[in-house]
Amino acid sequence: MLGEFEYLLISASSRLGDEAYGATIRIAIEEATGSACSVGALYTTLDRLEQKGLIETSMSEPTAQRGGRAKRLVRVTAKGAREASQFYRAVVRSSRGVAWEALPPGAR
Repeated sequence: MLGEFEYLLISASSRLGDEAYGATIRIAIEEATGSACSVGALYTTLDRLEQKGLIETSMSEPTAQRGGRAKRLVRVTAKGAREASQFYRAVVRSSRGVAWEALPPGAR
C-alpha cells in the first residue's frame, strides 16, 4: 500500500498532467496540506515511486525560464493510478462514520 506522501505526490502529478515536475508538484502538495514539502523528500519519493513502476520520469529540454536547466517531468503510470485509487478507497472506507470535527478540550 502507498504511504500518505506517496499518495499526495501521485495525486498532484496526475492533476498537473503535462505540467508535473518537481517545483509544481511541491507547490501543489504544500497548497493541499498547508505544510512545507522538502525538496529532498520530494525527489527521494520520486525515485522510490519510479523504482516501483508507479511513475515514469523524463527530462525536458532546457528552458530559458529556468536558466537553461531542464525539468524532471513526471507521468503517473497505469499501475500508479490503480494503487492511488486503491489507497483512496481504503481511506474513504476506513473513514466512514467518523466525525473529524474538533472536540472541546478533554472531551472524548
